[in-house]
Amino acid sequence: MIMNCSKKILSFILGVTLLTGSVMADHHGKKNRANNKSNISMNNSAWSGKKSTFHGYELIDFKLGDVACKVVIPKKIANGKPWVWRARFWGHEPQFDLAMLERGYHIVYCNVGSLFGSPEAVKRWNECYDYLRFEHLFADCVVLEGMSRGGLIIYNWAAANPDKVAAIYGDAPVMDFKSWPGGKAVSKGVGPGDAGAWKACLKAYGMTEAEALAYKGNPIDNLAPLAKAGVPIIHVVGDIDKVVPVAENTAIAQARYRKLGGVFEVIHKKDVGHHPHCLKDPQPIVDFIQRNDQSVSKVPAEQIVGDKNFVLRGDYNNSRIQFEQNKRGHVAFIGGSITEMNGYRPMVCQMLKERFPETEFNFTDAGISSTCSDTGAFRLERDVLSKGPLDMLFVEFAVNDDQDSDQAYNDALRGMEGIIAQARKHNPKVDIVITMFVNENILKKLQQGETTDSVAAHSKVAEHHGISVNHLAQELADLITAGKMDWKKFGGVHPNDFGNTMCATMIANALRKEWSKPLAADGADAVAKDHPALPLLDAKSYSRGRLLPFSEIQTDEHWHKGAPDWSKAGKGKVRGRFKNIPMIYSTKAGAKLTVKFTGTAIGAYMLAGPDTAIIKVSVDGKETKEIDTLNKYSGFYYPMTVMFYNELENGEHILELEILPNPNGGKGRMKPGGTAFRAIGFSAN
Repeated sequence: MIMNCSKKILSFILGVTLLTGSVMADHHGKKNRANNKSNISMNNSAWSGKKSTFHGYELIDFKLGDVACKVVIPKKIANGKPWVWRARFWGHEPQFDLAMLERGYHIVYCNVGSLFGSPEAVKRWNECYDYLRFEHLFADCVVLEGMSRGGLIIYNWAAANPDKVAAIYGDAPVMDFKSWPGGKAVSKGVGPGDAGAWKACLKAYGMTEAEALAYKGNPIDNLAPLAKAGVPIIHVVGDIDKVVPVAENTAIAQARYRKLGGVFEVIHKKDVGHHPHCLKDPQPIVDFIQRNDQSVSKVPAEQIVGDKNFVLRGDYNNSRIQFEQNKRGHVAFIGGSITEMNGYRPMVCQMLKERFPETEFNFTDAGISSTCSDTGAFRLERDVLSKGPLDMLFVEFAVNDDQDSDQAYNDALRGMEGIIAQARKHNPKVDIVITMFVNENILKKLQQGETTDSVAAHSKVAEHHGISVNHLAQELADLITAGKMDWKKFGGVHPNDFGNTMCATMIANALRKEWSKPLAADGADAVAKDHPALPLLDAKSYSRGRLLPFSEIQTDEHWHKGAPDWSKAGKGKVRGRFKNIPMIYSTKAGAKLTVKFTGTAIGAYMLAGPDTAIIKVSVDGKETKEIDTLNKYSGFYYPMTVMFYNELENGEHILELEILPNPNGGKGRMKPGGTAFRAIGFSAN
């Protein structure tokens, strides 16, 4: 059974003993030192916004579109980037917030004032969650905190996203808007209510009063999803609260939740009304959070993993000879945010430095958050192969191929095979490891004896080309099924230290075993050998994937080549890594460009933001199609590759692209969108 993260409170995972270290090795002088600094900064996502302080902690005020948001950064960030999401009344009675900041949690606020937990409020929070989760790699699951009317948004968002909730702390929370702002103002309940707020609530929900009074979607009516997900709940209430009466809110919710089998504790404050909120000493609330950390495993990460799910193919003598005899080595890591973050990658780097202490290593971090294997194949030359001869390559794209782009089997195969084929063409002796990381969908499938398209496709490529697979996803599934591990302990999609140590240990154990015996000075095993050159599984895999030079793109007067002026762009957030890089871009409906290329496929590696366009493309004057380049994550500027055509006959082709008007202000699209198209590069194969 999958353990949903809503069941598991994010806590500290201490101490990585065997494979530690987050600083990349540098043995190639000032130039590489500068590169390493750049790589490290990319892993510590920069915050843009107004900076100030909150009780001695750094506070950032920023906007997502027109929505005001805040984040308070702890002095020492806890493992896994746990966070508390506070609803309403920012800064009021901050005792719990300060206690969690001291424990390394971020505190987040997203303004949903005057929305009373309505669908629009939930939508805002969804966009904020996606931004923090994908752009700043916050933990999958969040502790929700709601005071008074803040109870409406925390519970409504939690009910819509139960798998994203670690725990709920409600403080005199509204659980039924008929109690407040309804109350006596609408002849419902014993509280006085608030006639003005009641009208605002009806407006936020788009309801008549009769519809609101008959509404069955209040938090007290919608607890089942939270109980099913095992979300622990704690409330702090004043027993003589006349504004948000306990009997109409917390008491009903607690009784219903416990009947559903859920954990729901209430701290009662005798002879206290609606105010003051919180507790002078929030330790009982903090204790509840930590007490409900029901992590199964007490075994260190280095000891909990086995070797059956590392599928070894080859002996890794080529890289060993390079490292041990030639005393130099170029090791690259390519993938998405799991690679970009300071996770398994620096641990493996540290292991290699310890195993080969006299070797001058050049480590390349080619992880870019949100990117998939197709993007990886198109940027491999730019981000990895151009850095010099490659001796060892670590690859991970199973998670992003599954969840970011929803790649079908053939697409995931073409991307991964393109990476492997290009790396082996660059250096036939290069040793490669593919790691299968894991998300909830992959985990669920594996526990059911099934698999996802991404894992199946990458596994097929690995088997065909003789590539070792570190099947971390299967290892985790087996351990959870055996009751030895859970999803929370692992850390979620972006693993914490424990999960990353599991991964790095599996790699280290396999490689160290292969490298355990001395190389013969003049034996056959002391000579590096080419890996077998094998035909492609799919003739149209991206084995010739590349980003075309801007000089090959012919544009009309409405296009620009260079770094966009983001101050004039849409309202989405832009990652620091993309702000100053050159692009081909236009925001003008009717803008046209032409691309001449040779190969079987053409697309664009682009940023899909809130103002992203619908485009019309054709190839060789035919096969015209319209493509909406919005993405489900286009609330911010999301990097992705859109393939326009990938089944062409190999040869010379001409692509024509035109930005179309945004119909009816974007009506009918997944988001309003606009008429902007920003290409980091055009991808051809």
